[in-house]
Amino acid sequence: MGTLRGTARDAEGLGLLLQQGRLAAGLTQRQLADQLNVSQSYIWSLESGKDVKVLERIFAVMRATGVTMSLEVPDGQPQR
Repeated sequence: MGTLRGTARDAEGLGLLLQQGRLAAGLTQRQLADQLNVSQSYIWSLESGKDVKVLERIFAVMRATGVTMSLEVPDGQPQR
């Protein structure tokens, strides 16, 4: 499949890339949440771009200053 690359322009775009990374790592939302010691609903909120006010503020600053965020989702297991 190869490395997936994307540019996150908002919380929803970042969430999609995070979801792709989780799936590429072969993890469920619950498994990732347990690994990070957070709730599964928190992982869901990040991946869906919902109710993540701090991310929206960060992306507003990025848009205002012309900063972009590019991410890569490699195949296989992530580095730890």
